[in-house]
Amino acid sequence: MTIYEKLEKLKSNIKSFQRVAIAFSGGVDSCFLLKVAADVLGNDVVAITAHSSTYPERELNEAIEFAKSYSIKHRIIVSEELEVEGFSDNPVNRCYLCKNELYEKIKEIAKEEGVHYILEGSNVDDLGDFRPGMKAVSEHGVLSPLKDAELTKEEIRLLSKELGLKSWNKQAFACLSSRFPYGEKITHERLRMIDRAEQLLLDLGFKQVRVRFHKDIARIEISQDQFEKIIASEIREKIYEEFKNIGFMYTTLDLKGYRTGSLNEGLTEDKKINN
Repeated sequence: MTIYEKLEKLKSNIKSFQRVAIAFSGGVDSCFLLKVAADVLGNDVVAITAHSSTYPERELNEAIEFAKSYSIKHRIIVSEELEVEGFSDNPVNRCYLCKNELYEKIKEIAKEEGVHYILEGSNVDDLGDFRPGMKAVSEHGVLSPLKDAELTKEEIRLLSKELGLKSWNKQAFACLSSRFPYGEKITHERLRMIDRAEQLLLDLGFKQVRVRFHKDIARIEISQDQFEKIIASEIREKIYEEFKNIGFMYTTLDLKGYRTGSLNEGLTEDKKINN
């Protein structure tokens, strides 16, 4: 299928649902899904965003602004993952624990809104990584129309640009818990450290960033085309000093650069299958 045939398939599928709730993070995929759904269904769409310590204020504010700009009904719920039993221990199935809690709460809101279908923004590229959260999507009967329409991340960005969405070139984002190696304890304090460190890099003009937590070591992942910028003496020293103030004794640059799911690279296949 061409990209436009996929778009028409997406619209047709959404139209058949008549009224939907969308798990809305404010990322590239969920912004695109929400806008298309609003175009197709009008007021029969409600966006639901979960706020927690793993979700930076900047992301919440951008989600609020996006929904408001298109006059889309927007509900914000509190879903504090650190209160979910076992989550803070950061097991391999951490994402399942999170999504299971999230969709339980979204289902409650959907019921209040008289909605029978809940949608989320996974695309076909997400099939290539270890994502235990998709088990919760399946168990709760949540639908993934972007994936069903066979849309890729790049196609979603292109279509978002054509629709005039500011989110079309937004950096990829995953919850802050994904910065910790499995088994490394997740706490409010550590999440704040990661949030402050990544915000500093964003403020310095780095576009796609991750700061991975390795106890007293911060491992920075950025796009390889920005390596030259980060090793410039003035910026390098500023990052080192600020990260030390945040609480990191050592700061390192990952020479492979930014990539999604880098902390899954050490997982064996049996661990993936069993989670």
